[in-house]
Amino acid sequence: QVQLVESGGGLVQAGGSLNLSCAASEIIMSINVMAWYRQAPGKQRELVADVSRGGASRYVDSVKGRFTISRDDAKNTVYLQMNSLRPDDTAVYYCTIKGVVIDHVFYGGDYWGQGTQVTVSS
Repeated sequence: QVQLVESGGGLVQAGGSLNLSCAASEIIMSINVMAWYRQAPGKQRELVADVSRGGASRYVDSVKGRFTISRDDAKNTVYLQMNSLRPDDTAVYYCTIKGVVIDHVFYGGDYWGQGTQVTVSS
């Protein structure tokens, strides 16, 4: 069973920082892509950042220079360091992993966390 456990959300003032983390099940041997999405009220879910197994990362334009995604493969964990937060960063943040190996078998699907609320006050 693949499970993702997110933590680190909360309420912060504009200009502040938060660090989100997402730990995937220990039964996973490797993960191709780890990513963070977000969904604000009344808006579609959007990709915030992702990072490949090789370390290549990409970001949505609105967070470039403020957010940093990283991963620790030994812990099956992905992080999102968010600095200079703005009220329009307010959303539920979801982590997702794509393409995993479990017991030497590759599974190409997506797995999602339950989401963590980030609220930035002005």
